[in-house]
Amino acid sequence: KVSDQKRYRFTGDDYYFRSAGEMWELFGKEVPESLLNTVSVAERCSVNLDLDHKRYYLPDYEIPEGETLETHLRGIALEGLRGRLKTDSPPENYMKRLEYELGIIERMEFSGYFCIVSDITRKAREMGIPVGPGRGSAAGSLVAWALRITDLDPIKHGLLFERFLNPERISMPDIDTDISDRGRDEVISYIVQKYGSDHVAQIITFGHMMSKAAVKDVGRALDIPYAEVNRIAKLIPDPIKSGVKSIKDAIAQSGELSAAYESDPSIRRLLDISGRIEGLARHASQHAAGIVITPEPTAEMAPVTKIKGSNQVVTQYSMEPIEKLGLVKMDFLGLRTLSILERALGNIQSSGYEPVDLDSIPMDDKRTFEMLRAGDTLGVFQLESDGMTDLVRRIKPDSFDDIAPLMALYRPGQLKSGMTESYVKRKHGQEPVTYPHPLLEESLSETYGVILYQEQVMQSASSLAGYTLGEADLLRRAMGKKKTDVMEAQRAKFLDGAERNGVSREKAGEIFDIIEEFAGYGFNKSHSAAYGLISYQTAYLKANYGPEYIAAYLSALVGSKMDVLGRYVGKARTLGFQVLAPDINRSGADFTVSDGAILFGLSAVSKVGGTAVLSILNARKSGGPFKSLWNFLTRVDLRTVNTGVVENLIKSGAFSAIEPNRRRLLAALPNLLGLASRGTCEKNQRTLFDDDEESGDAPAMPDIPEYEPRELLRLEKESVGIYISGHPYDDYVSDEYRYVTCALRDIAH
Repeated sequence: KVSDQKRYRFTGDDYYFRSAGEMWELFGKEVPESLLNTVSVAERCSVNLDLDHKRYYLPDYEIPEGETLETHLRGIALEGLRGRLKTDSPPENYMKRLEYELGIIERMEFSGYFCIVSDITRKAREMGIPVGPGRGSAAGSLVAWALRITDLDPIKHGLLFERFLNPERISMPDIDTDISDRGRDEVISYIVQKYGSDHVAQIITFGHMMSKAAVKDVGRALDIPYAEVNRIAKLIPDPIKSGVKSIKDAIAQSGELSAAYESDPSIRRLLDISGRIEGLARHASQHAAGIVITPEPTAEMAPVTKIKGSNQVVTQYSMEPIEKLGLVKMDFLGLRTLSILERALGNIQSSGYEPVDLDSIPMDDKRTFEMLRAGDTLGVFQLESDGMTDLVRRIKPDSFDDIAPLMALYRPGQLKSGMTESYVKRKHGQEPVTYPHPLLEESLSETYGVILYQEQVMQSASSLAGYTLGEADLLRRAMGKKKTDVMEAQRAKFLDGAERNGVSREKAGEIFDIIEEFAGYGFNKSHSAAYGLISYQTAYLKANYGPEYIAAYLSALVGSKMDVLGRYVGKARTLGFQVLAPDINRSGADFTVSDGAILFGLSAVSKVGGTAVLSILNARKSGGPFKSLWNFLTRVDLRTVNTGVVENLIKSGAFSAIEPNRRRLLAALPNLLGLASRGTCEKNQRTLFDDDEESGDAPAMPDIPEYEPRELLRLEKESVGIYISGHPYDDYVSDEYRYVTCALRDIAH
């Protein structure tokens, strides 16, 4: 009981009741024992538990005899740096940076952490699983680059180690690793095998009760008619578009909702109760990337559970509490783009080209930048949305240094503040490049005087006010959180430091205000550059090996809704790529390339699952090309290649190279399937006793004409999600230009 407010409160939440009677009304009537049990549990919690948040619990990592974690890390980091730079004597600036980073890592006692992550990424590559170039601030570490945890040279690209690991503020490193989505499970299996299944767990995440969901759930519990509850829920504005964050805000903003609240007691009660539960955890699920590795069995270091409907063990603590406990949390995110790159490289070799090493591709490829400047961004990582494509056209990139900023420029804060527009104009000389102070030119020149990155905030504080980069990172964090007392102290420190550098306090104050404003929009340069590298790699392969890359891209979409796959096939065709119908004798499971054209993959045909495709490919491999539909039916496993599978293969045109009349095939199919199934059973019986073989003569086919072209198009759309042999609009192309000035046919496709 909170006596001074004469209200009651549960635990530490702001969950108040106007009276004990109201609490009884909510909980006591239906489950009176709930209140008694709550008191009983509280009375048992008589011992205060203080957790040590300054200690870190790293799993044991095996190192060679006679070495320590520190000496081992130094050895593999130096060896890795020599390999990266292809010299036994790395330049002095690289050696100084390596020594600096290792010193901080050792002082913070995180050598083991780097060894663990390095081992996992090394093993992934050994297993042939693509690993991303880095995500987040880890790309700013030279040690991480030397260990091949990341793939971007931080010195060459001006990335800061202190943005990743701040010597002024000890906290566990957070290396997030992207892995091909097709290989993530294998990587997790390796981790489990190395550290033990009872020492590895996935991490839980919670879905929270949003305003509309809270209203619907409470309305159902209070037995209010669904139509009425749904009407009230629709009056709550969209939180993203309106900025409304709670039911209380919604009542204040929506006149209709406010009127209902004031006039109807049942609606008032519905909204009052809903307002108390919104924001609470509604359901639990498994985090997409996070896992925890513990030195002792995980169940002894954190509570664990199993997600409903799964045997997967997860921690009952989410990401933040796991970090606060000092446990090793790692993110291994399955990234589809990495599997697209993997498929594309395989397609390139299958087409007879020399193997492509993504680490060695030229970073100034003319075709790549011509393609991007034309706005051809289909399939290019992070750049293919309409808004981003427009920005790419306007920026007209001509080097990798123009690609990395795109990730930071196309963000709500930058777009709204005018920062993006100013960047574009300054790049093309339409607006003069200016700097808040000459001392900031070095750190802001790469972005034409615009403060775009968080690292630039740090460098500006260092150049102008004499901050160490570690101190500057603390300033950046403070600016992001906007705590008044902290900001006042930082402002005084900034002005004092600037004054010592010969900058007037008045001018320093103006610059501090500018930096503070842009710090709220600033983006992590390390992340932007690392993801920019993936963008360039995908663009390079598309520009130079278009069919092979687009085939890989479309293959990754198999399993999506048919209209999604169909839409992207249509876009590929609009760009000039020839996409052919599936062919039962030439197509693979995925989209492939044949004589410069892209062949539909059999898996992309509706109802044709993995086991059916495997049966078809095995039969084709062992017995050669299929000669007819009958020959096909007598050779595949009809338990997996069932009626629906064969029908859709016919509709898509997969048998057209053998028999161009799809109507005849569909009409004959029921009889052929019956005969083939009966023949299979009889053959199996004979083979069991006398190893006799059946000749298998093909039954006669009905003599009927083919479907009309429009019906064929309908069948194609039904089976693969797109028109293949033509388009319904083709009949009107000749009349098109009499009425319009744009190519409607392209729009229709």
